[in-house]
Amino acid sequence: MREIKVTAITDAIKEMAMEINFSLSEDMKAALKTAWQQERSDLGKQILEILDENMEIAGNEKIPICQDTGMAVVFLEIGQEVLFTGGNLEEAVNEGVRRGYTEGYLRKSVVSDPLVRENTKDNTPAVIHYQIVPGENVKITLAPKGFGSENMSRVYMLKPADGEEGVIEAVVDAVRLAGPNACPPVVVGVGIGGTFEKCALLSKKALTREVGSHNEKEHIRKLEDEIFRRLNALEIGPAGLGGSVTCLGVNIETYPTHIAGLPVAVNICCHVNRHISRVI
Repeated sequence: MREIKVTAITDAIKEMAMEINFSLSEDMKAALKTAWQQERSDLGKQILEILDENMEIAGNEKIPICQDTGMAVVFLEIGQEVLFTGGNLEEAVNEGVRRGYTEGYLRKSVVSDPLVRENTKDNTPAVIHYQIVPGENVKITLAPKGFGSENMSRVYMLKPADGEEGVIEAVVDAVRLAGPNACPPVVVGVGIGGTFEKCALLSKKALTREVGSHNEKEHIRKLEDEIFRRLNALEIGPAGLGGSVTCLGVNIETYPTHIAGLPVAVNICCHVNRHISRVI
């Protein structure tokens, strides 16, 4: 049994919150450069150049890439041989978020009640997902999620007869309806299977996968490629002003489901698709 002090979790999340809000991960930087090379619209290219310049300034000046520094979504993959000591794990996670957003001067966007709307003033609580896995390590993935794109996400409870084409149409429908509101070019996470809530979780987790990677299942890989092609054929373009690059990547995750169902969730993220992982 390996003992891990919860203060190590707090320290890691504090640093991760600032790092990923100041500088995008390497896969996203590469995706934006590829987008510039592939964009056929002069205006689209100009917008992508501005996004790249904004990203460079943010990294150099240690200021947020986007004014919406998101609601903190934390995935914890906890080895079953780990024993946490020194306090409560969930409190430690939220303390890390609190310190990162306060010390990093990141915008606090969380309200304590969805109807009363009083700001918590420290961006807590985080949304935390726990998974117990073999081993004695803890993998932390932090994905701050802005709500311009989050508000455009959807769940579709399809019928099994809708099949693959129904899945494609659902994802295309979600991105088409989002239009410029999701701050394209976008990354699209798709969850297929499970139940109503499971497919939504899958779609969120899919956004933490490297852009440009593919699902290990061959038929799902082909589905990712086909949806990617159809989304860019929409020509919504950078900032929604037209162009050949609407989507930077499509990541699909799947799970077994009931014989009577085909749940599909589409979690859209803007070009500031923030995700960072650390192993303790």
